[in-house]
Amino acid sequence: MAFKSGFAALIGRTNVGKSTLLNALLNEKVAITSDKPQTTRNTIQGILTGEDYQVIFIDTPGIHKPKHKLSEFMIESVKKTLAEVDLIIYMVEPDVEVGPGDKYIIDHLINIETPVILVINKIDTVPHETVDMSIQIFKQLYNFKDILPISALKNMNIDLLKHTIVSYIPEGPQYFPSDYITDRPEKFLVSEIIREKILNYLEDEVPHGVYVEVDSMKAREDKDILDIEAFIYCEKESHKAIIIGKNGQMLRRIGSSARIELESLFGQKIYLDLWVKVRKGWRDNVSILRNFGYVIDKN
Repeated sequence: MAFKSGFAALIGRTNVGKSTLLNALLNEKVAITSDKPQTTRNTIQGILTGEDYQVIFIDTPGIHKPKHKLSEFMIESVKKTLAEVDLIIYMVEPDVEVGPGDKYIIDHLINIETPVILVINKIDTVPHETVDMSIQIFKQLYNFKDILPISALKNMNIDLLKHTIVSYIPEGPQYFPSDYITDRPEKFLVSEIIREKILNYLEDEVPHGVYVEVDSMKAREDKDILDIEAFIYCEKESHKAIIIGKNGQMLRRIGSSARIELESLFGQKIYLDLWVKVRKGWRDNVSILRNFGYVIDKN
């Protein structure tokens, strides 16, 4: 049997569960999750390898009309991704009315030749009738190749979804070794785990104005300890105060939670040193965005 390999993009409105689905498909955590919208900023590659296939998943930022330069980067990265993949997985929720966000996405799909399958997530939270109604509504909006109801959180129909995805992947070589689950460097994964804790602990206004940069990761020569130093950049002095918290309590809480997960990831003791700095208006500053690795060539 010929080996199959290809790229599949996960798209959808913000907060529909794309990162949760990616983690469920891989049975590993490679993308951060949060109940706050627009959690994902970079396209994250997750790699699923079977005996006769390899699928490289791209977890795109939630598609929305851009509000600042960072949003523009996020949307441009999605458009670039859709032009290069073999399959598009469009994710929706069954109990959310079709709004401008969905129409905005579907308008982008109409002129794309790439096959698109619709995944209706969170079916464990609504009656079957609601799911059926959602299927009928989306059938009228676009000619999807397949429609699958799932629950990424409860792992419902995930194996069926894997089988369906692989059926659309063309024959090709194995791009990555079988034990790879992501092509992202360790520093990126560390920064995303820290940012996830910030998203979980802080108010809506603060987290999306935050960028985490891992400055160094060094193993101690005399002990089985990994020293990690990271900077948390925010846009306002008031946000810096919130992140640090009274007597440094919030920063310690963020650091402690991140350290526990990092120790599980690396299988060793972690010493995590966090610093908070202000970069005013960084999300609208192209120069700063470029330094942070966000700006892409639109040509």
